[in-house]
Amino acid sequence: MKDFAPSKRPVTVADVAKSAKVSKATAARVLGGYGTVSDKVRSQVTAAAAVLGYRPNELARSMTTGRSGTIGVVVGDIENAFFSLAVRGISDVARTAGFNVIIANSGEELSAEKAAIDLLIGRRVDGLIVTPSDCGASDHLSDAIGVGVPLVLFDRAIPALQVDAVTGADRDAAMMATRHLQSFGHRHIAYVTAREGEVGEYFTDESQLPATSVLRRVEGFLAAQSANGVQDAHRLVRLGAVDQDHTDAVVAHLLGGTPRPSAIIASDSVVGLEVFRSLQTRGLSVPRDISIISFFNADWTTVTTPPITVVDQPVYEMGRRAAERLIARIDGGAEASQHFTIQTTLISRGSVGQAS
Repeated sequence: MKDFAPSKRPVTVADVAKSAKVSKATAARVLGGYGTVSDKVRSQVTAAAAVLGYRPNELARSMTTGRSGTIGVVVGDIENAFFSLAVRGISDVARTAGFNVIIANSGEELSAEKAAIDLLIGRRVDGLIVTPSDCGASDHLSDAIGVGVPLVLFDRAIPALQVDAVTGADRDAAMMATRHLQSFGHRHIAYVTAREGEVGEYFTDESQLPATSVLRRVEGFLAAQSANGVQDAHRLVRLGAVDQDHTDAVVAHLLGGTPRPSAIIASDSVVGLEVFRSLQTRGLSVPRDISIISFFNADWTTVTTPPITVVDQPVYEMGRRAAERLIARIDGGAEASQHFTIQTTLISRGSVGQAS
């Protein structure tokens, strides 16, 4: 059996110093990026490190410099294209600024979010970007702030925390989507979200929607419907579309009810795709039989027949803004906390038609 055990020990600072013919302290200054050395000595040390294949001990470096050079990012669902694109924006800014990124997925579960934050703080990250799964439960985030870890909230704000937040203009975006449907004569419009709930459960109070981004969208939807004279619009705000099977059940319950919706707004692109599949499975034609709008301009929305009208959220820019703000905090920015609201646009395609 072949032996895959390491053939030699890791290269140390002392090895690099010996090869470069300098003191260990001098080599450490060059490799650690601190202190002052001549250009000649720096070239000697970096050349020796390259030849020997030296890799820095990040833990030792963090103990010396007080920084780990890493940022922790906790998102709700990394399989959701919204969060994947956001992480890309965060990573691009972080890399340019010399930071690595450690990503954790909470699955929109508070316990997983808490465990991830504890782990990241234990890894001595220099700062955190977090999408809170429950905006009403923030003690663990307060604890992170209390131990001196800079924090930026992404996609969902918690005003009581008084930390920086980067979100979309969720209320305005939902109003815009609803008004677009209303302009085609739609009155009975359903709003479907992936927040936990029983099939047939509809929105009655804020406690059902712990994510402020979803709550703001529902508020915008209801405000637009109320302004259009639609009564009891909250009864068509449906929870529970957590996967394809549950979404199928939610759609079936909506279409079998009274009033039957002539249009559906999907709260995110994952729910949007599931709703579209459900409608196809039932043999319904979009938009002849029913219209649909989805949040987020995911790739799939352009290749369906018809292509889907979407609320386009500049998610990459939101990720960049969150990273820029966090790095400014890490570098000692002392400004008051700010809530950055990024505006959205509506991309009209072929999935909205006249109400029958």
